[in-house]
Amino acid sequence: MRLVASRGIPSGAGRLGEDRDEEGTIETKYCITCGDELHPERARKYGYCTKPECRGRNARGLRVAAVGVNKAADQFVVLNEETEREAASGRYKKQPGAVGPAPMPPRPATAAHRKPAPEVVPHSARRTRPAWSEAQERLAITYRDMGLTPEAIGNKLGIGRRLVTQILLRAPRARR
Repeated sequence: MRLVASRGIPSGAGRLGEDRDEEGTIETKYCITCGDELHPERARKYGYCTKPECRGRNARGLRVAAVGVNKAADQFVVLNEETEREAASGRYKKQPGAVGPAPMPPRPATAAHRKPAPEVVPHSARRTRPAWSEAQERLAITYRDMGLTPEAIGNKLGIGRRLVTQILLRAPRARR
């Protein structure tokens, strides 16, 4: 019979927390904090049991990295030695979406190729053309003199009430 670790506990066949090593001998794993036996599956990954005190004292957070980020879902990996090597080799780098010619940087304009700046004309000095024809203006004035409302005039001319109002405000009022 073989003694395990420094606790001097003999390992027996068929006990919980036992694991066979390369030589075929049975070794029992114990919690590094409280000394309780560990289940073989837990002992392969952790050196402590699942009691809250042992977990609080020995548990370490995992390092996680986002490797694929898009609108639909993010992809994460737990960073360990293997994933760090993969990241260093460029496995998680963004691949180009479409292959094509690289965009050309804009060329600086020379003095000979520059267009002159447009002349700034104040709004009041610009000639503004009305948004209606002279025929529409004459008809709107005639209909107003007949006593129609701007809405009725607009329906007859096929234009909006607002445009009829603008026409009537700009048109000279007939003197009676």
